[in-house]
Amino acid sequence: MAFLYETHLHTCEASKCGVAHGEDYIAFMMNRGYSGMIVTDHFIRGNTRVPDDLPWKERMEIYASGYERALKASEGFDFNVMFGVEFYFGKDEYLLYGIDKEWLINNECILDMTRHELHEAVRNAGGIMIQAHPFRERDYLFDIKLAPSACDGVEVYNAANGANMNALGYEYTVELDLPMSAGSDIHALHNADMGGMLFENKIDSIEEFVRAMRSRKGIPVSVSPEGVITPVCDMKEQTVSVGLPTLPVIYPEGK
Repeated sequence: MAFLYETHLHTCEASKCGVAHGEDYIAFMMNRGYSGMIVTDHFIRGNTRVPDDLPWKERMEIYASGYERALKASEGFDFNVMFGVEFYFGKDEYLLYGIDKEWLINNECILDMTRHELHEAVRNAGGIMIQAHPFRERDYLFDIKLAPSACDGVEVYNAANGANMNALGYEYTVELDLPMSAGSDIHALHNADMGGMLFENKIDSIEEFVRAMRSRKGIPVSVSPEGVITPVCDMKEQTVSVGLPTLPVIYPEGK
């Protein structure tokens, strides 16, 4: 038996691009075969819905509200809702796992941190920092920023990315020998391909997820609308690039 977890999910409570409410995802995810999910709304400075003219604590309460609504809606179901963050720098983004709302409330200083300083702070809190969709190309992006020494792993399969973008990320991660992650980057309920991490054992907390990721126990997978789960490593189009990035690649080391 294996257990499937969504690692990259947005709600309309905190992400400006989010369409679904936190509670909307519970039945949807369970019907798609997931055992749990991590809410990773866009943080301050990213594509956030959180107002910038409120005291920090109030902003963090709003930020966590999508997660909290999902958590409440999951009560009584065998489905685990966990908390995460998608943190934005210079148009490169990182998934933070293992920190919580109280940690954010007590660490307003993270907005002034460099990538490496944030990485150290998250690790000191017992968490991990995963670079999200590293080779993504969009009309609002002007370059690709890679920070291999400021992360604990890389999202090699993002269901919202094109195949070659994912393949470039997969090859990059293999070269670095870092842990691999996969997720849907879902913003709304839909009948399309999704992603996630497959584990042999059930994950009951974000702390267990962090430990499993550090020890590379999970398998990055793609999930078809029909519920077919395919390991990313078995998908040639998602792991073998057929072209170079069209955007310049920058390594903002030390920043």
